[in-house]
Amino acid sequence: MIRTPLRPLARILEARAKGENPDAIERENLRLRQEQMRDQARTRAEGRLLILGVLFFCAFSAVGARMGLLAASEPQEPRAAASGAAIVAQRADITDRTGRILATNLATHSLYAQPPLMIDKEGSARALAKIFPDLNEQKLLAQFTGKRKFLWIRKKISPEQMQQVHDIGDPGLLFGPREMRLYPNGKLAAHVLGGTSFGREGVRSAEVIGTAGVEKAFDTYLRDPANGGQPLRLSLDLTVQTAVRQVLFGGMKLMNAKGAAAVMMDAHTGEIVSMVSLPDFDPNDRPRPLVEGDASDSPLFNRAVQGVYELGSTFKIFAAAQAMELGLVNPDTMVDADAPLVWGRHRIGEFHNKNYGPLLSVTDVIVKSSNVGTAKIALQIGTERQRDFLGKLGFFEATPVELVEAPGARPLLPPRWSDINTITVSYGHGLSASPLHLATAYSSLLNGGKRVQPTLLAGGRPATGERVVSERTSTAAREMLRQVVVRGTASFGEVPGYSVGGKTGTADKPRPSGGYYDNKVITTFASVFPTNDPKYVLVVTLDEPEDTTGPEPRRTAGWTAVPVAAEIIRRAAPLLGLRPEIEPQPGFAVTLTGN
Repeated sequence: MIRTPLRPLARILEARAKGENPDAIERENLRLRQEQMRDQARTRAEGRLLILGVLFFCAFSAVGARMGLLAASEPQEPRAAASGAAIVAQRADITDRTGRILATNLATHSLYAQPPLMIDKEGSARALAKIFPDLNEQKLLAQFTGKRKFLWIRKKISPEQMQQVHDIGDPGLLFGPREMRLYPNGKLAAHVLGGTSFGREGVRSAEVIGTAGVEKAFDTYLRDPANGGQPLRLSLDLTVQTAVRQVLFGGMKLMNAKGAAAVMMDAHTGEIVSMVSLPDFDPNDRPRPLVEGDASDSPLFNRAVQGVYELGSTFKIFAAAQAMELGLVNPDTMVDADAPLVWGRHRIGEFHNKNYGPLLSVTDVIVKSSNVGTAKIALQIGTERQRDFLGKLGFFEATPVELVEAPGARPLLPPRWSDINTITVSYGHGLSASPLHLATAYSSLLNGGKRVQPTLLAGGRPATGERVVSERTSTAAREMLRQVVVRGTASFGEVPGYSVGGKTGTADKPRPSGGYYDNKVITTFASVFPTNDPKYVLVVTLDEPEDTTGPEPRRTAGWTAVPVAAEIIRRAAPLLGLRPEIEPQPGFAVTLTGN
């Protein structure tokens, strides 16, 4: 730094020349320097005060803003910080294809006790046993007076129960917030939805996890906060599901059946519009699985997916369609149907020992449901080609539908596929599959010939899978199935305005110890509508049905499964937006005449 001297030589010499005192110059310069230093110190102090004032203003503004935020927010009890991942309780809704709620969440409370804080343990145990009758008063008292410091009493309680516990007034009885899964439609679509339970639990929250159905199959999606609470949209239609369940339940009771299943599928996309299995359950109060006996006796058993049955004569259309695709026959080709057919030591006959021979057209083989005619067609096809065709239709693997139960429901195949197996499989015996397998195969065969994949998710696109049969073969198969309803074994399946086609199937029910029951059957009707422009496939299966309205019990599909399916179509078709059409009669024409 360059400092200015207090006694500059030039000014000293000049002052001496004028006779002035040089010391005055030094005093003046010293005064000016001190004033300059004072001004600099004042300026520095003012700057520091300004900065300090700004800092204080910012600090008080932040404190004030925080106080305003706390005043405007809901009051919460302080919670101690703890290590570990937080429990995410929020779970996305599940809706049908139109956005109607199938599963959602409901805020409720849990009840727990801290015995060290309780005042009247005996009185509290007595009062709780009155509020919750399934609790044992003596057991509660023993837990309250023991060494336990924490005790769950109820994981979920209603508001009324919460108020009753409040009225007890014991400070050791405490509540924690809970989020429970609610199924507002009760039993409707129970086997599709499955159910939930609590996973990790804390006093302040609990983890809701899927235990079955789509709740478990899409558990990760439903619990993922990254989805922003977007609902899972299923392909089910709630109104159609309601109609199908009502009709199927009534049909099961009228036919004295042990159980029933129905699958309605979009023939072009594979979307499952309705899936019903009876008996069913309420997912709001899911029962425990059976620990002994037959699994199919449990209401948790999904007959539409897990039920693997011999589906009888519904398979005959596959043999006819494959033979037409291979160019071996056409709908009018005459086939030897003279019964019985003897193959080695096996004797193949018709229902009630009828004989439809000596010759039947391929169409009439399907219409009359001839075992012998179908067997002759299958023998023309051959074992290897039959296996390949059924494999393309999905009968050798579990259905890829989005249910956790599906992978375990694999078809039961012959251990050694010989010529006799080729014969029996052609009319639906010796190979067991689920109603969903059958609905998928019918959709693939009748939609124009392209394979579909069954799905429970909405928004599917028309089938783009491999071609199973040509358009021509698919059309011919639909016409055959139409004739089964018009003049064959499924005459009760006629629904005016909707041109229903389908095939019946009646199979003896196997005994657990081997062999078959004499008077117990599984009946199935696999149908498509409308046949001239296929939109939907419906499969209805009844377990041990028996129509007792006649002089003798009738157990075939034509008397049991067919009328139930017809009523389902009559109820559901308008709900699906299908308008009834007048089907022209054979030979119907319009003649123009002039004046």
